[in-house]
Amino acid sequence: MLLYGASGHSRVVKDCVMTSGGEVHAIFDDNQDLIKLDNIPVVGYYDPEYESAEQIIVTIGDNLIRKKIVSKIKHAFGKAIHSASTVSPTTVIGEGTVAMPGSIVNAGSRVGKHCIINSNAIVEHDCELGDFVHLSSNVTLCADVNIGEGTHIGAGSTVIPGKQIGKWCVIGAGAVIIQDIPDYSMVVGVPGKIIRTLVKKTV
Repeated sequence: MLLYGASGHSRVVKDCVMTSGGEVHAIFDDNQDLIKLDNIPVVGYYDPEYESAEQIIVTIGDNLIRKKIVSKIKHAFGKAIHSASTVSPTTVIGEGTVAMPGSIVNAGSRVGKHCIINSNAIVEHDCELGDFVHLSSNVTLCADVNIGEGTHIGAGSTVIPGKQIGKWCVIGAGAVIIQDIPDYSMVVGVPGKIIRTLVKKTV
């Protein structure tokens, strides 16, 4: 496996790969001063010819930046499911997605491409996550929740059953979502309230 992005996030993704029996051969990063990360070589700018048969995961936490980088990648994409996560065999996990230690994805859920399911996040049954979604640590999505593309849900937030959150939203840490949320909304508080509309994201 190859990674793109040498950071703390990539360290956790590296652990996900290794605990599931894989190896990380190298990490691309635009910072030319980096040489190694946890004894894995950092090889500089992305090169589509570098170990072209290997799969890659883009290990950038920012959803929009991750989407921009993904659009330029020529390698096939892998995925990384930590051995200490619990993922139902009836769940669909898209390419490029990572599930961190302690995360749970239950029966019938569908997780899009290039998502981050962070440590101890819970995705209950029959949820659907669009591409480039980021669930921070200890997020709980109750059953039948739908999350739109590019939305970032902050640490410790809860979404009650059956609710829909639109695309490219930001849900503040600890929020409790008890109503549907439209696209491009920033939400904070208990219960969650929309405090502003965000600028539309483009790649």
